[in-house]
Amino acid sequence: MPQNPFKIEKGLLGDNNLHGKYKTSWVEESFDPEGDAPGKLSISHTNNYIGTGINRKKLWFFLLIISIGIFSIFLRVFQLEVINGDYYRMLAEGNRIRLLPILAERGIIYDRFNRDLIKNIPNFSLAIVPQDFPRDALERAQILDQLSRLTGINPADVESLLKKFGPYSYESITIKDHLDYDTALSLYVKNDSLPGVIVEGGTKRGYYFTTNTTSEPLLVPSLSHIIGYVGKLSDSELQSNRSNGYSTSDLIGKTGLEKKYESNLRGVYGLKKIEVNAIGKEQNVLAMEPPMPGNDLIVSLDLDAQKFMEKLVKETADSTGKHRISALAMNPTNGEILALVSWPAFDNNEFVNGIDKNKYSSYLNNPDNPLFNRVISGLYPPGSTVKLLVAAAALEENIVTKNTVVSSIGGIEVGGTFYKDWKAGGHGITNVTKALAWSVNTFFYYVGGGYKNFIGLGIDRLNKYFSMFGLSQKTAVDLPNESAGFIPSKDWKKKTKGETWYVGDTYNVSIGQGDLLVTPLQVGVWTAAVANGGYLVTPHLVQKTVDPMTKKVTDLDFPKKHLNGISNSNLEIVRQGMRDCVTLGSCKQLGALSFQSAGKTGTAQWSKTHPTHAWFTSFAPYQNPKIVVTVLIEDGGEGSAVAEPIAEKFLDWWGKKYL
Repeated sequence: MPQNPFKIEKGLLGDNNLHGKYKTSWVEESFDPEGDAPGKLSISHTNNYIGTGINRKKLWFFLLIISIGIFSIFLRVFQLEVINGDYYRMLAEGNRIRLLPILAERGIIYDRFNRDLIKNIPNFSLAIVPQDFPRDALERAQILDQLSRLTGINPADVESLLKKFGPYSYESITIKDHLDYDTALSLYVKNDSLPGVIVEGGTKRGYYFTTNTTSEPLLVPSLSHIIGYVGKLSDSELQSNRSNGYSTSDLIGKTGLEKKYESNLRGVYGLKKIEVNAIGKEQNVLAMEPPMPGNDLIVSLDLDAQKFMEKLVKETADSTGKHRISALAMNPTNGEILALVSWPAFDNNEFVNGIDKNKYSSYLNNPDNPLFNRVISGLYPPGSTVKLLVAAAALEENIVTKNTVVSSIGGIEVGGTFYKDWKAGGHGITNVTKALAWSVNTFFYYVGGGYKNFIGLGIDRLNKYFSMFGLSQKTAVDLPNESAGFIPSKDWKKKTKGETWYVGDTYNVSIGQGDLLVTPLQVGVWTAAVANGGYLVTPHLVQKTVDPMTKKVTDLDFPKKHLNGISNSNLEIVRQGMRDCVTLGSCKQLGALSFQSAGKTGTAQWSKTHPTHAWFTSFAPYQNPKIVVTVLIEDGGEGSAVAEPIAEKFLDWWGKKYL
């Protein structure tokens, strides 16, 4: 029989008796059934245990760790539930409750006789909500493929938008504008199977202005420079207008009155609180705050006057081959603009509908630059139209009186340079009114720069009066992108050209040549100041705004400034010179009008290889001025030959309607 002796040995470890270690061992004997000798199996086992004594420092450390952990959990729960509870509840609600903007109807622009110049046309657009759009690439690709077949969108463009705005935005992003009705209806029917895709209703701008007998839209392209157009916000525009309530797919005025009066026209968006399902589709409307439509604008334009001025300009462009033309008609007493044509023009409907790249390139590459509003932004030497100001300055500074005469023999010679008159042999004995009537250069050489013993104004005094009449300053017309113009000076020439100012430079400035630059609108404004007895008006288009809800009318105020440095008696002499231009001088075409008028021709040399610019500016009636007409034809040649006929025909039309 096997023997199983059992033996226990006890040993103590460590320097104290807090821990004990027992070693237990035993030996079992067994017999090998196939062998003769018994076998031995030895098994040893050691059992460790924690004794009854515990290290107090380790225990306190262990309890501290547990306490810190519990306190941290409590703080986190407190932060989530109490401090940030509203935020996280809002996120949770965002999966079920949405706040959507309700677009406000954009204000309409009307002419002075309340004829609408803009229409708001019902419009459908296709948009996506990134938060609801599928994350799965295959599912997303299938939806984009369906949308591409229905609307022609480029899936890659949509993917770029999703990447740009991120996958968690609740803000809808328009991916296709101006859907036709059938396409919009088809998408609406399929809407429940297209998560994150919505069809939005709204309006788009229609820039057609009146109707003919067949009720078809009739365009007036020259109004595009005035009214402008709306378009999608650029990234920079979105960033700067976020605080004003603009969203990713909003429209904003880009040019013209649409831009200048954006805050008036836009209105105030409403708000709709809706309940959505799991794929973001609207289920119920919980609350709604209606939008407030934008204010309407009443402008000073007469649509008939605008159309007629455009007709005259276009006919001149076609007959002369000179296509770059500016023309404006303005009330000299208050600055109201009756007509403003910059030619060539463009169709602003092409921009609001999303202009084709090829079409846009054709605009940009057109040498006549149809997108450029040359009436307010173009800079040109004013030619002889500036002689109105030089004459007024010379009279005010007592350089000349009405009776002062100069002998015009065809020009003057200074330092070996001959400064010629436009008429060979000159105009003979000339006073200030004759000098204006016939645009006699020699007279203005004398009074501007002086000659021999005759002391002229000099460039410093000339510039003083130029500034007084608003040159090198914006007129503050209510259109964007106006240019200020430029007045040259001694310091400017020395600094930029490294040259001394010579009397010949003063001669050139005195007849509107050289580096002096103005806009056609500035010429119209100083013509108005001569006509109205010395008031610098603020040219403008908008007369009043109208709240379409309350019908409250707000008149806009555009100030005018009295020219304290110019007496009306001296301006009367200048006006007489302009009247003599019609009765005796180079403006005789205006003599055919049924009412008295006054004018001034201008021819501005600006290049040795190109024809001169042709200017004409005028006012009427002579005794009680109610209108100023200014025309510029770039490279047109003589002002009396090509610019004056436009003014004469327009004044004739205007007189028959308004007098």
